[in-house]
Amino acid sequence: MTWWKRLRANPLAWIGIIILTFFYAASLFADFMTPYGVNESVKNGALLPPTQIYWHDRQGQYIGAHVYPTTQGKVDMETGDRALIVDYTQPSQIQLFKAGHLFKTSNAPLNLLGTDEQGRDQLTRLLHGGRISLLIGFIGTIISYTIGCLVGGISGYIGGWLDVVLMRFVEVLMSVPSIYLLVALAAILPPQISNTQRFALIIAIISFVSWSGLARIIRGQVLSIKEQTFILAARASGASPLRIIIKHVLPQTITFIIISATLDIPRFIVVEAVLSLVGLGIQPPDPSWGNMLSLSTNASIVILQPWLVWAPALAIVLTVLSFNLLGDSLRDALDPKNIRQ
Repeated sequence: MTWWKRLRANPLAWIGIIILTFFYAASLFADFMTPYGVNESVKNGALLPPTQIYWHDRQGQYIGAHVYPTTQGKVDMETGDRALIVDYTQPSQIQLFKAGHLFKTSNAPLNLLGTDEQGRDQLTRLLHGGRISLLIGFIGTIISYTIGCLVGGISGYIGGWLDVVLMRFVEVLMSVPSIYLLVALAAILPPQISNTQRFALIIAIISFVSWSGLARIIRGQVLSIKEQTFILAARASGASPLRIIIKHVLPQTITFIIISATLDIPRFIVVEAVLSLVGLGIQPPDPSWGNMLSLSTNASIVILQPWLVWAPALAIVLTVLSFNLLGDSLRDALDPKNIRQ
C-alpha cells in the first residue's frame, strides 16, 4: 500500500483536512461569508449576544428564517447583565446568496457570533483575523525551514571550521528561551509602524528564532547521507557543493521536512496569538485571533460576554488540533515500514 492510499484511509487525516480547508476557505472568502465590514459598527449594538433566529412570528405562524432588530438596554448594576430591546414589529427575512454575500437581511443585522464592545460583527472579524493568523503559520514555516535546511545542509556537508561556527551560533540561539526572545524582539518594534509592516516583522522575528533546531537535525541527517554512493558520483562529476546539497542531499530528507513543517505550522499560529494577546502583535482595529483573544484577560467579559472569547479560542484550538492530526497521519503514511510497493 502506497503512502497516499494509507493517508486516504486514515479518518483522522480527513478530519484535519476538512477542518483546515473550511478555515482557510472561510478566511479567504470572508467578504462573501458575511455582508458586514470588518470595522463596521452597529448603532446601539455593542456587546450583543449571538442573534437569535426565529421561524414563526409572534402569532405562531411560520414565515421562514428571520431576525428582529435588537439593541442593548440598561445594565443591571447588581448582576452586570444588559437588557436586550427586541423590536418584534419588524421581522427581517434571512436571504441566502444575495448581493454577493452568503446571507443578507433587510432591516436587522444577523450577528451569528454576537458583537464586540464597539458593535462590530464578531464573525466578520473572526474570518478576517483568520487571514493573518493562518497566513503567518505558512509564511513563517516556509522561511524558517528554508533557512534551517540550507544552514544544516551546508554545515553537515562542508564540515570543518564552517560547521563549527554555524553550530556554535545555532547552539547560542537554542540556549535562549524562544518566548522571551520573541517578546523582547517584538517589544522593540516602533509603535508608529503600520500593521502590514508589523505583520512582516513578526514573521521575520518568528522565523529567526525557529530555524535553529531544524538546522541541527538536518545537519545530522546530512552527515549520514553525504558519503553514500550517489553523492560521491555527483561529486566526481564536478557538481558544486551547493548543487549537491539542494539537488541530492536535501531531497533525501524531504519526508522528515514535510512532517515537521506540518507539525510546526500551528506553533507559529500560537506564537502570533501569544504576541497579540500581550499587545505585541497585530494591533487593533485590524483583527487577528490573538488580539481578539486578548479580551479573555477581562474576567467580567469572560463571565458576561463569553462569545467574545470562545470563538477565537475555539478557532485556534481546532486549527492546531487539525494540523497535528494531519502531521501525525503523514508521519504514519510516510513511514517506510508501513509502505509496501
